[in-house]
Amino acid sequence: IYFVTANTQHRAKILAMPAVHKGLQSFAESGPNHGAWLGRYVLMPDHVHAFVALDARKISLSAWIKSLKNALSKALRESAIESPHWQKGFFDHVLRSAESYSQKWHYVRENPVRAGLVSRWEDWPYFGEPLLSNTGNCRKL
Repeated sequence: IYFVTANTQHRAKILAMPAVHKGLQSFAESGPNHGAWLGRYVLMPDHVHAFVALDARKISLSAWIKSLKNALSKALRESAIESPHWQKGFFDHVLRSAESYSQKWHYVRENPVRAGLVSRWEDWPYFGEPLLSNTGNCRKL
């Protein structure tokens, strides 16, 4: 499982909006068809944090990030926000245990609170925990 972060160009505050959130959810739904399972995520105004599991035989992490950025850029263009939308590159970290995943998630989910956007992380509307499908068995990443 990878933990990834991608930042907007010049840290522009353009991601925290319903259209981008919907674009991310649609992207997540199509992921298993391409060997990618999106886990928990948080859309912040100027960056996105996400957990993803990949089938390396079908897609690389860099290809998945490129597809993610393209999907969110499409939603941004449809909302009349001009390109460029993204900084080049991304940050990634391989998680080696359930404990590591849990620790990262507890830190990431508090980002909107630390940024002063909400008083409780549960009140932030731009996060998710998609149910993932793997050969018909639903599970959470």
